[in-house]
Formats: sequence, structure tokens, C-alpha cells
Amino acid sequence: MSLWITHGLEMPMILAKPVPFVSAFIDAVDEAIRQSHPPHGMSAIQRTWLAFCVTAVLVTNSICWARFERASLGTYSMAALSWMFRHRKLPWDHLLVASVRVILRYHGITSGSLVIDDTDNPRSKSAKALAHLYKLRDKESGGYVWGQSLVFLLLVTPKISIPVGFVFYQPAPELSARYK
Repeated sequence: MSLWITHGLEMPMILAKPVPFVSAFIDAVDEAIRQSHPPHGMSAIQRTWLAFCVTAVLVTNSICWARFERASLGTYSMAALSWMFRHRKLPWDHLLVASVRVILRYHGITSGSLVIDDTDNPRSKSAKALAHLYKLRDKESGGYVWGQSLVFLLLVTPKISIPVGFVFYQPAPELSARYK
């Protein structure tokens, strides 16, 4: 958990409500969603929850429901935070696009280059229940490991570089069968 260091004492950072600039950003994202897809806007509860989560990520420097709960000193329970994530119908597919539009508009960016970047994440042998696992070629040992490949689409501009899309890569079963 992030800590304030004051006169040699460690005090937990209290997170009572979202930071104002985060709330303003979430409101701008909601407005961008409503402009392009009017029925898919976020409710006030969804905007408040999302603003809290973004603020909690900034405060705790992690994505962890338990840390969010501790940072709020019990104001938000871990169960309630994760329930909202799993069961509320947030417009996730429109959220990234609208967020990128808001950032581009804010910085006055009108052009850039799209770049594809991929990364392989090795996982343990017992992690067979994770989504999109397959055998990856390990470049260091020359053998194979279980892992996931994450592919990002990045917009690279002179001012900033931001992700504008991502997907887990999974080899086509027909192609894998042909290689065997």
C-alpha cells in the first residue's frame, strides 16, 4: 500500500473519494461514449466506481481489490468492488476508444503511427486453467513453456504513445495441427 512518510511515521493513505481530475476524465470519457453510442453511456454509479478504481490504481500503484479496500479504510469492500466489475454492464468495448479520443483531444494530437507490439508471458506448468494458454517457444533455453501472448496496438505520436487496442494471441488449431 502507498504510504505517506511523515516525521518518521508510516501512515496508510486514505482514499475516501476519487481525485477530482480523475472524475473529470471519467465524465469526459462518458460524454465521448454518449456522443458516438448514445445508449451505451455509463450510469452515475458506474462513473463513481470507475473513478474510484482509477484513483485507487494511482494511489496503490497496483490493480488489486484487497489493496483498494484497505486504501479506502473499509469504505468499499473487496466483494462489492469485484462484484461491480463482474456484474455491471459497463461498455468496456467503447471505454478504451472513448478514453483514447479524450486523451488525443486534450493533447491536440491529430496524427501518429500505429505500431504492433507483442509480449510473451511464461506461466507455470500447473496454470492450465488460464485463458489463451499455449506452448510458447522459449528463446533462452530453446525449449517450450506454457504461456500467453498479449498483442498491443499502440498509437505513437511525437508527444505520447498510448495503447489503442489489445488482444490475447491464440494460434489457430488448424495451423497448429498442420505444423505437427
